[in-house]
Amino acid sequence: MPWSRIKIFTAMLAVCLNAGWSAIADTTPPQEYLKWLETLKKEMAERGISQATLDEAFFRNYYQANHKVIKQDRNQSEFVLTTSAYLKRLITPQRVKQGREAYKKLKKRYGENIFGVPLPYLIAFWGVETNFGSNKGGYSAIESLTILSYDKRRPKFFREELYHALKILDNKHIALREMESSWAGAMGHFQFMPSTFSAYAIDGDNDGKIDIWNNFNDAIASAANYLAKMGWKHEEPWGIPINLDWNFNYEKSGRHYIKTVAKWQKKGVEVTNVDKHLRGAIIVPEGHRGQAYLVFDNFRTIMQWNKSENYALAVGLLADRIKNPQLSAEITVGTPYRLQRKDVKEVQKFIKQHKIADIHVDGNLGSKTREAVKKLQIKFKLPPDGYIDDRLLNNIKSFSERGYYPPLPSRKLHRGK
Repeated sequence: MPWSRIKIFTAMLAVCLNAGWSAIADTTPPQEYLKWLETLKKEMAERGISQATLDEAFFRNYYQANHKVIKQDRNQSEFVLTTSAYLKRLITPQRVKQGREAYKKLKKRYGENIFGVPLPYLIAFWGVETNFGSNKGGYSAIESLTILSYDKRRPKFFREELYHALKILDNKHIALREMESSWAGAMGHFQFMPSTFSAYAIDGDNDGKIDIWNNFNDAIASAANYLAKMGWKHEEPWGIPINLDWNFNYEKSGRHYIKTVAKWQKKGVEVTNVDKHLRGAIIVPEGHRGQAYLVFDNFRTIMQWNKSENYALAVGLLADRIKNPQLSAEITVGTPYRLQRKDVKEVQKFIKQHKIADIHVDGNLGSKTREAVKKLQIKFKLPPDGYIDDRLLNNIKSFSERGYYPPLPSRKLHRGK
């Protein structure tokens, strides 16, 4: 063999060997992990999980450096996903079409409601969670929860979820190989966390097992049981889109400011075709320049499932379109500029530094941050809607340079496509 070819062969062999050793090293657990795993298994056994289930569940140690589950947990977009973008992503014409077809088919089997929860809402949850069962996650529930239990971010929470997942295996509801989940351990057609399964999943067809992965009767009955136990009100809507007068006091927006429909009407809010005795709150997820909604108790019940206002809006608006074919399948919402996480952090840091409120600087526009933003907007003489926009960022910049609060002309930020 010519010398040049020998050198090429040697180099290629070295690359292959290095890749092989790298792969071995990547899955070789440190002693700390192995010790932790033994402690974990001992705890689970003491809590009643059988040795047979533990041997089956931990037939391998699941360790992998830079595990994809951890990467998913840390994956944060540079931009804050606006309500408009979120709704357009989840409520597509195709999903509305599939939802309407499922409604026609399933109401023949289940009727208009299950445990008092209207079928369109259950189908909407199904569509949002797994695209009507077509995407249940693709991860091993036991592997994901084991890795997240070892991780430092929320070990206590995921360790408890792991216990409930092992309990499901112990009770023979599902085989290990079929226990599919999201990266965070949410399972089945409606993406129940294991602890939610333990508390609310039911045997929908009385076959002695609760299979929310492959048995749709069990899955939809469990989802309805959960919502009913959370307080679903059968005769009430989740909420309605509304228009607000130019002089509406946005300081009174937010889920915590609850009034009867009659009282909101006295304050100039136009609401029709809704019981005047219903108690609701006005939310403005994209500020005073975006769409406003009057939301009722069922909206808060949806948020028991997922604590995101955007999620609750998606379920409610999708359910409306599934139920009513007269509504357009297209979601018509605003196109606000693309707010970046660094902008949110800048505002949070300003609020904290100036002792306006004690909040975390994490780049998330949650309810506590929004209430703090309202206080800051009042100081800057801006509409106190709790939404970070161009004018607020300009005022913070001006304050840093000049040390006073009066509002300045707006500037444009990155606009969404």
